[in-house]
Amino acid sequence: MTVTYSSKVANATFFSFHRLLLRWRGSIYKLLYREFVLFVLLYTVLSLVYRLVLSDDQKRLFEKLSMYCDKYAEQIPVTFVLGFYVTLVVNRWWNQFVNLPWPDRLMFHISSCVQGKDEYGRLLRRTLVRYVNLTSLLIFRSVSTAVCKRFPTMEHVVEAGFMTPEERKVFENIRSPHLKYWIPVVWFSNLASKARQEGRIQDSIDLQNILNEMNKFRTWCATLFGYDWVGIPLVYTQVVTLAVYTFFFACLIGRQFLDPTQRYPGHDLDLYVPIFTLLQFFFYAGWLKVAEQLINPFGEDDDDFEANWIIDRNLQVSLLAVDEMHMNLPHMTKDMYWNDCDARPPYTLAAADYCIPSFLGSTTDMGSTFFFLFILWLSLLVHWEFIWVFSFLCFSEWLNIPSATVTLYLGCGLDHSDTKI
Repeated sequence: MTVTYSSKVANATFFSFHRLLLRWRGSIYKLLYREFVLFVLLYTVLSLVYRLVLSDDQKRLFEKLSMYCDKYAEQIPVTFVLGFYVTLVVNRWWNQFVNLPWPDRLMFHISSCVQGKDEYGRLLRRTLVRYVNLTSLLIFRSVSTAVCKRFPTMEHVVEAGFMTPEERKVFENIRSPHLKYWIPVVWFSNLASKARQEGRIQDSIDLQNILNEMNKFRTWCATLFGYDWVGIPLVYTQVVTLAVYTFFFACLIGRQFLDPTQRYPGHDLDLYVPIFTLLQFFFYAGWLKVAEQLINPFGEDDDDFEANWIIDRNLQVSLLAVDEMHMNLPHMTKDMYWNDCDARPPYTLAAADYCIPSFLGSTTDMGSTFFFLFILWLSLLVHWEFIWVFSFLCFSEWLNIPSATVTLYLGCGLDHSDTKI
């Protein structure tokens, strides 16, 4: 359900970001429109009551209350509290994405190190990667509502092919009050050790590499479980939520346009529509909605992680890598640059502008620049030798004579007897 728009902002063009404002899926409008409509309705009702229902004495009292709310509402540190909270939530969101379990490194090791193209070797490799995918599935079931709806029971896990009925019996017979996502990891380790004893894994270094990669994979799974277990302290979430909604509750009264005839400071105009208050609500409440959406990226919001897609992709790719692609290599042939020491891939006409010379460092041209300035200074002093100096300069550049050598030669060869000072 992730909303991707990278291709729309690949180039910085006129109004490139502004085109994104017209999108609905994953937008702030979709998240905030209910609260925004409610705020506008409440503000309108209070404004109509003040203008049409209250008596003059009641209006004076309401005006005093409005100025009081407007004065002290600014003392609520909404920007500081909300900004720090959203930063913390975004960092947690990104760390969870970085720790998503991907089996790619493990499947590369298994495909290359677990030998045997017979049926048992194929069964061995497929079972190993199935245990890897089963581990991640058990974690996703415990943290993602979308995955839990897809696999609500272990029976659904068996029906999907991640676990055999026999493995399910062994799994359920292991009595533990804790989440048992680690059981397939133990199965994987024992099966890999058995493959080493049988000679399917021919070196202990290969076995160590496979187990190290499995430990990294388990660490990713445990990290996701840890983020789901220990969230941002509830008290901080409550403080931020109360700060935002208390501030705008005060703004409902404090930002009312008062009677200009009373000459209250700052109330010279009666515009009816509080444009900047509505913008402030849109930004602050939208900021809070961003945190609300990102605090748990394994839900069913528009920008939550596609956990079900990750499960499907990992299973399909890993089985393909260790089975059909095991030792299934294309025939080796000489590449097109076999006798070419300067390999230059071609550019299309559309990409011709991207063919640029290599960068050699920012100080590459400093020597020739100082040398040119020095020669120009000598030419101004010895005007009758200007043509000779200019010719020698061009000749030295053409022969790639070092700048220091040319400078020394000119310094020793010039006769300053006719120099006019």
